[in-house]
Amino acid sequence: MSERELLTPVLTKRWLSPEAWKISVYERLDGYSGLRKAIKAHPDDLIQLVKDSGLRGRGGAGFPTGLKWGFIPQGDGKPHYLVVNADEGEPGTCKDLPYMMADPHGLIEGIVIASYAIRANFAAIYIRGEAVHAARRLRNAVDEAYARGYLGRNILGSGFDLELVVHSGAGAYICGEETALLDSLEGYRGQPRLKPPFPAVAGLYGGPTVVNNVETIASVPYIVLGGAEWWKTMGSEKSPGPKIFSISGRVNRPGQYECHLGITLRELLELAGGMKEGHRLKFWTPGGSSTPLFTDEHLDVPLDFEGAAAAGSMLGTTAVQVFSDQDDVVYATYRWIAFYAHESCGKCTPCREGNYWMVQVLRRILSGQGTKADLDTLLDTCDNIFGRSFCALGDGATSPVTSSLKYFRDDYLDYIEGRKAPYFSAEQAALAGAH
Repeated sequence: MSERELLTPVLTKRWLSPEAWKISVYERLDGYSGLRKAIKAHPDDLIQLVKDSGLRGRGGAGFPTGLKWGFIPQGDGKPHYLVVNADEGEPGTCKDLPYMMADPHGLIEGIVIASYAIRANFAAIYIRGEAVHAARRLRNAVDEAYARGYLGRNILGSGFDLELVVHSGAGAYICGEETALLDSLEGYRGQPRLKPPFPAVAGLYGGPTVVNNVETIASVPYIVLGGAEWWKTMGSEKSPGPKIFSISGRVNRPGQYECHLGITLRELLELAGGMKEGHRLKFWTPGGSSTPLFTDEHLDVPLDFEGAAAAGSMLGTTAVQVFSDQDDVVYATYRWIAFYAHESCGKCTPCREGNYWMVQVLRRILSGQGTKADLDTLLDTCDNIFGRSFCALGDGATSPVTSSLKYFRDDYLDYIEGRKAPYFSAEQAALAGAH
């Protein structure tokens, strides 16, 4: 299949246009035409349109977007809120940030339409604190949208008012979890809330709130313009539409590729110019480090929500990290778990303690001091984290451990049984143990 047939540029179609982030360019390329159409429709009809399109959340969970919007109670007399999750902290994920850099008005247009649909008069974009350039570009685009009458009072003469703010977080991965994000947005320490109640009932400031990912909201104007049936011509039956895949690692052309949901790694590798010379595929993540690993046996797994799950993993954020036979799966797992141990908010014991101790065990194995019992300890620790932690961070952290042991147990045994030289020296291991 040719590159032209594999790529489905919808959200990314403006990326290569000179100065695409400017409102004058955006308007010239059909920008805000979806809003002009949407603002004339009844809000309930827009919610139904999104339901009919089958759009599912692009942030990892894949929850039906229209259904989430429909959970917002109407006529309750409370203010409603829309919050856009632009925290993007999943290792390997790089789709929302380049989107906001290249096409910030696409996100803003989607926000106005979604806010109108759920009757929200205040919206916020929560962006990762380190993303300074993207935040600046977003804030400039927001100013442009206010000046053109796409934000503020009486938008396009419709009588609909919307205030939009861009809020930079403090760089905590946990704030990618929607309730931790809300706490952080309110000025508190970012920690997940107990659910229920869910944000649709009691979210930002205790009001009904929709929290959606950047890519999800950016899809809305295209659905309004093209219609639900057009959207469903792309992707698969239960996972319709295009998706931005972030491809990194041992490939010749890493980057973002917008393709139909259901594409395979074999086809993505073709787009990315194949594996680098001298490298053979060994393991890869379909959706970031919090999704169970796949191997070279999974080249033809359809990368949609159902296909990835049926093969034993998750679609996640479609962060496709490609590793070769020259990469150490045990060390990669150690680095991922060190990340999760560092980013755990510490609110619940399974995640806080479990990830800390898995780091120690993995480092011991990599130092040539491990035992076969350590492998059982790792699996037992994962069993005590999964389903028992306060939020999905703990669950996701178990994925690289359980899947790497499932497919590459011999790689662990190579360190334990002395067939492979220790990655860390005894001095390094002792120093790590002191901390």
